[in-house]
Amino acid sequence: MGMTRRDVVVGLLAMPGALNAVAHGDDHQPVMGPTVFNWNDMKPEKTATGEVRHLCKSPTATVDQLEMHVTTLNPGMESHPPHRHVNEELIIIREGDCETLSSGNWVKCGPGSVVFNASNSLHGFRNVGTTPAVYHVINWSPNKSMAPKAS
Repeated sequence: MGMTRRDVVVGLLAMPGALNAVAHGDDHQPVMGPTVFNWNDMKPEKTATGEVRHLCKSPTATVDQLEMHVTTLNPGMESHPPHRHVNEELIIIREGDCETLSSGNWVKCGPGSVVFNASNSLHGFRNVGTTPAVYHVINWSPNKSMAPKAS
């Protein structure tokens, strides 16, 4: 039995969806549900500027990607040069004396301070103290197509 014109049309109509599924098959991650991250279970990884404890980088029920980590930044170091990205983030300082680049100004912040970096805002972070700074980063991407464009 040969292929009919109908078989060809149905196959061609189904092809974009099938190719999309194949192209994005490796990107699919399960939606993260309730989770507890115990400090004693977080494994520090050495970096050039201190260390980092990676907690998660996955979709949730309401955001495309939630990424969380805890950074220890050595005295006199900056996390990276000032930059921009679409995603928004919170930085919660646990220990140390830091400065953050916010709205074009370097602002001092210490333990208990919370920094919000808006979508595509130029921001940076550095340890201006004499002891390691420890801070939690919560970073999310709810809808990249709706985010403000970099200016």
